[in-house]
Formats: sequence, C-alpha cells, structure tokens
Amino acid sequence: MLELETKRSALERAFTTVDGVRLFYRHWPALAPGKPSKAIVLLHRGHEHSGRLAHLVEELNLPEWSFFALDARAHGRSEGLQDSATTMATFVQDLDDFVRHIRTEFALEEENLAVVAQSIGAVIAAAWVHDYAPNIRCLVLASPAFRVKLYVPFARPALALAHLVLGDFFVQSFVKGKALTQDAGRAASYETDPLIKRPISVRVLLSLDQMAQRLVDDAAAIRVPVQMLISGSDWVVRQAPQRKFYERLGSAEREWQVFPGLRHDTLGERDRQAPLAKLRVFLERTFTPKPSLLTGDNFTRGEYATLQQPLSAWTPRAWPFLAQRIFMSTLGRLSDGMRLGLATGYDSGSSLDYVYRNQPSGTTPLGKLFDYFYLNAIGWAGVRVRRRLLEELLGRAMRQVAASGRAVHVLDVAAGHGRYVLEGVAESGITPESILLRDFDAANVAAGQAAIAHHGLKNARFQKGDAFHAASFAGVHANVGIVSGLYELFPDNVVVSQSLAALAGVIERGGYLLYTGQPWHPQLEMIARTLTSHRGGEPWIMRRRTQEELDALVAAAGFRKVEQRTDPTGLFTVSLAERL
Repeated sequence: MLELETKRSALERAFTTVDGVRLFYRHWPALAPGKPSKAIVLLHRGHEHSGRLAHLVEELNLPEWSFFALDARAHGRSEGLQDSATTMATFVQDLDDFVRHIRTEFALEEENLAVVAQSIGAVIAAAWVHDYAPNIRCLVLASPAFRVKLYVPFARPALALAHLVLGDFFVQSFVKGKALTQDAGRAASYETDPLIKRPISVRVLLSLDQMAQRLVDDAAAIRVPVQMLISGSDWVVRQAPQRKFYERLGSAEREWQVFPGLRHDTLGERDRQAPLAKLRVFLERTFTPKPSLLTGDNFTRGEYATLQQPLSAWTPRAWPFLAQRIFMSTLGRLSDGMRLGLATGYDSGSSLDYVYRNQPSGTTPLGKLFDYFYLNAIGWAGVRVRRRLLEELLGRAMRQVAASGRAVHVLDVAAGHGRYVLEGVAESGITPESILLRDFDAANVAAGQAAIAHHGLKNARFQKGDAFHAASFAGVHANVGIVSGLYELFPDNVVVSQSLAALAGVIERGGYLLYTGQPWHPQLEMIARTLTSHRGGEPWIMRRRTQEELDALVAAAGFRKVEQRTDPTGLFTVSLAERL
C-alpha cells in the first residue's frame, strides 16, 4: 500500500480566453519539484467543476507533479454562457488557451504535460489532441462520452428537429449521483453541490455527437500515448464507440482497461483504487518520443493512395458518385457556382472567391436554389469560417509586429484572388508598409490586381510567382507570411518542405507565418470521385495532413507555433507561428 503524500492546498486562479471570458482554475504546486517540471491537467465531466477532481491530487500520490484543474466555461466558478456562439469547439479552444496560459505562467514545457479527463471532458481532451496536435506526454480518457445514453425513444432526432424549428434551448440533466458512483459521500454531494450546472444547451449537446463521431472515425490521427479507463457498469455512456476509438488509435503506446462493476464516475467511484493504480503507472512510464512525421503520416498517405485508385463502374459504391457527376454537368449548370467549378476547377481561385462572396445565383429560380445548397455544403461553409479565422490571426500578427516598432510587410504566396488578405488588412486597423500577393495562375493575378485597384491600396501589388521554388522569392522581404489552402493540393512532403523553407528564407526573425490545415474532411471521397481540379480537369484529390504532421513540417522549417484556431466542425485550422 502506497503511503499518501502530504495533503496539498489548491491555489485559486483565473485567466482570460481569446474571446475575453474569465475562466477559473485550481493549481496544486508540486511538493517535490523535479527537473524537468511535470504537470497534470485535469478535466471534469459534464455539469461538474474542478473541485470534484481535487481528491485525485492526493490519491494519485505523485508529489513531484503539479496539478491544474479547469472549470469549463459556464461551469463551476468560471464565467461565460452557453450562448449562440458556443459549441463543443468553444470548450476545445478554451483548453488550448488554458494550456498556453499555464505554460507561460509556470514555465512548463508542453512535452512534460499529461492530460487526465473524464466523460465530456475526455471528448474535449481528445478533440484538442486531434485538432491542435499538442506535443503532450500522454492522454488519459476515463469513460469518454463518445455516445451518451438517451433513454427517451427518438430523443436525438426530436432534439435536432426542435433545435431547427425553435433555435437553441436548454435541457435538464436528470442523472442522479447514485447513477454516477457507488461512493455514498460523492453521490450525496453531487445532489447538493451548488456549483453543479444541470442545464445543457441543445446546440452543445448536438455538437457533442458530431465531434464524438469524427473523433471515433479519425482516431488514427492521434499518436500520443493514450490510456482508456472504462467503467464496466456505465449507465451514462455507451462502450461500443469507446472501443472503436481505441482500436482505431494511431498511438504506438495505448492501454484499454475495463473495471467491472464501476459506474460512470470512474475516477470517483467507491472502488477507484484499481483505475487510479493503472493511471499512476501509465503516467510514470510514458516518456517515449514519437517517430518523426516529416516524411508523412502513414494513415493519411494511405487514404490519399486509396482515393487515387478509380472505382470500377460495376461497383455499387461508384454509382452515387456517377449520378452526382451527371447531375452537376447537366442540371447543375443552372447554378453559377457549379458552372464556374466545371469551367475553372472547383479548387481554383475563381471558385474560392465565389464561395467567399456567398451570394447564391443561377439561371432560373431552380438554379439559384441549387446554388444555395452548393454554397452551404459543409466544406464551403468551413472555408468561409477558415477565412474569418485567418483574418483574425492576420490582424493579430500585424499588430504584434507593429507593437515591436517594425514596419509591417505582408506576403501571401498563393493568394488566389487575394480577397481574404485585402479585406483582413482593411479590418485590422494596421496599414502595412507593403503587401505582396503572389499566385501561379495568371487569371488569379489579373483578378487580384483588379481587387487591389478596387480597394485603392497603393502599397499593395500582385505578381505571378511559384510558392515551391525558393529562387522565385529573390528580393522578397516580409515579416507576416501567409500560405492558405495550398498544401492539401500536394501529396508530397518534400515539395511542401521546399515551400516552407522558401518562406523561412524571406520572413525575418521574430516575424510570423500564418498557415492553414485540413486535418479532417467528411467528404474527401465524394470530392475526389465527383469534382475536378484546376489542373486540366483532373480529379480533385486532396492529401489531408494531421495537424501534428503539418506542425512538424512547419517546425522543421524554423518556425514555432504560438497560436491556433479551429473551425467548429473540425475541418480547417489556422495557425500562427513565429520565425525563430
């Protein structure tokens, strides 16, 4: 039997998220600090707060580790509301903000952090690792809520329909403490704790399902060591999706531990000594470095190779794609967007600029209706969110350069028509000394030059240039570089590395690089089988990269990622990196 460490007291602190919300957290400093400093981030389950995880600090008996426990937004003592802008992605962004805060505030290295999370907190932690690719030591998921048990028949479709008709509203959790744990004291305190928040936004609940499904489907993108602690008698969440997630993980080191008889609050159960013992051992041994991804992630490279193989016309799976191609080349031409995509390629600068404008139009009212559905496809909606996030971080980068007393020089190496750069600069309140937009396509260059004239920007110019050849950057100087929506069009990491090296050669030290990623997409096969690219009508086959792979390529070129935004559906990311 382990002798428990001396009980430590929590320091109560708060920090401010990127959208200005104050979040409360508890910090337990290490009793026996070591080198390097190690820390555990604890995430609570839904409705609860960080105080209900305090017992783990003593019971895990890890005196050389410091502990941090966050009250999620609108939970416990944290500020914020589950309002019209809140989805599960909001909580994931909050976690990223929190980790950046404690790394800076307490001089912690990311590779010496472990995350231990329960239930909905475990979904948030898994999404953070998937979408933001932090270089953490390990991830422990206790009874992750990949599929909540709703005992009312047809509850999910009924909630989705009601949300569509009524807008967002709240539902009340009727889960009792005794359904969570057989620890009588904890069950009773759950019923009386004034900080328990039982209402949950239906928008958040529905986005939980969407996020959980993509995490289960795309678990191979997660490569950090993962331990899963599963309660065998869980009345709250289902075990089958947990098992699928585990089996699909890309982690070389992973553990699946099931504890018969335990209820949903795995780490707060009456007989929690068994999972805590497994957790302690896992934390202490997971210091193994991961293999490099510079040559490519086998998971997404294999996916790309599969998409390159045409389907037999006799395969039933090919028939829906054939039907869609026929529709788009006939009736689809009534839609201005589909007609433009057929003419220039759906990935062309002209198509993307049309998507950015987001004004449905077409021949006849039917064509306009087709165009409305085309523009609101999940991928195009995500592209517009990516643009908004890119403009936000572009403004942030320019302000940081200006605050250092330097003139701002902006460079975009594959700008398309340049709309997002020009409008992002206009909205930032910063006047750059120079704006250089480049693109390989002469039609994009001409359209971009017209856009510059329209905006009346005398310090901006647009020229033809190749983002993959360093020699073409001769004489170029920048301290805010941008590469957006480009690298997923090229499968080979060698050419991507060449492009990033060229950017590193022209961005001054202390300058910034904004880069976008596409770590997940639910319609990759549909796009590859039905849409054409700007390259001579070839199929538009995208090579998505996990965020970890993309960040590794950026780091190898001499940049350090300092901030990231992810669109709520998880399709696109925008990252800001500093030139070292």
